[in-house]
Amino acid sequence: MSGHIPEDKIREVLERADIQEVVSSYVTLRRSGANWQGLCPFHAEKTPSFNVNPPRQFYHCFGCGVGGDVISFVQRIEGLSFPEAVRRLAERYGIEITEEAPTPEQDFARRRNEQLLRINQVAAEFYHGILMDDEDSRGRPAREYLKRRGYGRETAERFLLGYAPQGWEALTSHLAQKGFDAELVRQLGLIRPGKQGRGDYDLFRQRLIFPIHSARGDVAAFGARVLDQSLPKYINSPESPVYHKSAVLYGYHQAREAMRRADEAIVVEGYFDVLALHRVGMTQAVATCGTALTAEHARLLKRFATRVVLLFDQDDAGRKATFRAMEALLPEGLTVVSAVLPEGDDPDSLLVREGVRAFRARIDAARPVFDLFIDERLALRGDSVQGRARAAEDVVARLGSIPSEIERDLYIQELAQKTGVELQLLKQMAGRAGAHKEERSLETRSEPPRLSVPPPTAVPPRFSRSNSERSSSVAGSGRTRGAAAPQALLRYLLESEEVRRRAREEGIENLLVEPSTRQVAHKILDFAVSPGPVSRAELAEKLDADEARLLEDIRLPAHEVFGEDLDALFAECRAGVRRGGQKRQRTELMQRIHDAEKKGDNEALARLTLELRELRRGNNGKIE
Repeated sequence: MSGHIPEDKIREVLERADIQEVVSSYVTLRRSGANWQGLCPFHAEKTPSFNVNPPRQFYHCFGCGVGGDVISFVQRIEGLSFPEAVRRLAERYGIEITEEAPTPEQDFARRRNEQLLRINQVAAEFYHGILMDDEDSRGRPAREYLKRRGYGRETAERFLLGYAPQGWEALTSHLAQKGFDAELVRQLGLIRPGKQGRGDYDLFRQRLIFPIHSARGDVAAFGARVLDQSLPKYINSPESPVYHKSAVLYGYHQAREAMRRADEAIVVEGYFDVLALHRVGMTQAVATCGTALTAEHARLLKRFATRVVLLFDQDDAGRKATFRAMEALLPEGLTVVSAVLPEGDDPDSLLVREGVRAFRARIDAARPVFDLFIDERLALRGDSVQGRARAAEDVVARLGSIPSEIERDLYIQELAQKTGVELQLLKQMAGRAGAHKEERSLETRSEPPRLSVPPPTAVPPRFSRSNSERSSSVAGSGRTRGAAAPQALLRYLLESEEVRRRAREEGIENLLVEPSTRQVAHKILDFAVSPGPVSRAELAEKLDADEARLLEDIRLPAHEVFGEDLDALFAECRAGVRRGGQKRQRTELMQRIHDAEKKGDNEALARLTLELRELRRGNNGKIE
């Protein structure tokens, strides 16, 4: 379903869904005064710090800081979007959601995608049936192959493994008999048109089949492996309307519960690596589908885990993949470590040779990936003066991917010790690199930074503070009204026709700096055609994934921060844009100062330094 969920239905779900009852489906709770208490499902702990407050219908963990209402709980624990969580709860409590009709384009895309997923499911069942039927001789080679590698029916059933038999048209004929449109099947890449007037033929033939599930559990695509040494060893489904490899992890659907319990994800390189780890009980293992880890993968992992173990080959390609993964994962605030395998081993072969206990010891001894990156750059550049200098530059350039200021500082100290470079110089270099990154982020950032701060006790019972709201609340985090203004403006735009009128008059570009926040504001103004409040559920259907996440963070009434003082709100927003311009000026000046230093141009250096001092003086001595 892709229609819009009316706001009154969201309120009904919040009113009728009992948070204690819902949470008890996942967590063992015991009464503690007016609250209920249990072990937090979102991080590993031995002493209960997870509290549910039925009268006010919210939960909060004093250990990891997460909290919210019943919808946000279902979102987090099931890895669902806001509309999906609302629908899940509505179904549980018998609330009928009559959704407003989608546009013709949305309806066409929905029906097409439903049909594509249905085709994938039927294809997966076809391949699976051939593998699992002991009487079907076509699947015997695959059954014997799996048995030689130590895999039985349990693994095959858990991952819906299958076998594509010999012959050009086995699947083609099967899907045609089921009445599926051949053009839709071609869109999925399962069949291909023959040449010189010949009919369609199967993409996968004489291969073991690995269905690739989406986060929701739908079969989105397939991987396929030969049973001998012929090449290519693996082939995969092409991208399609229902499959984007940069946003899918193999084994994710099967692993998410274990990731949540362990607060850990193990990322490996191949399908059999995932099977091997799941076979020995390490069911938090996932793999990429023939691509480097992306920011979208990082966000998927972050739904259920805070620690990510990279388990890649130790060859040159594996090391490069490790450090590319580092750049995608660290900015999400994840703890990223890398486990070392003996050269020439993969997880499957190592488990067979060393056993589970020794393998787990390697996982536990995994080193922070940034430590490995420092060592790798030092070894690569060499121990000469020039080599250590280049290595220091390489490391400083990557420091900005670490969100924690304390961690960055500690790594700078470690780098100074290992290279002999003066600590203060490294800090200056890091500051310049950060300024360049900050400048670029003004143009490219897709999501605002978030702080994890526990909600204050005054949260209304039917609402929960999202991370973004907690970071913008003066009472909750101590941040200034200026820092809170952009998110507050979006809340006002959702609720007040007067604010929308003033925003149109002043221009969003004069009120907001962040491109992502500007874009959401523009879409709110375009969408709001009536004087009343804008439905977040309706608006979410008009936004892309990042914009929808930003919108989902805006859950409290607009007056939470600025009350009725609209003049103060607009003044703070204008000041924020002005500060953004000053940041760009500072960045340009610092780059020109750096260039003047390199050239030894003392006259230019003195003039530019004076300009920077004047710029700071004009803003009370600092650039925020």
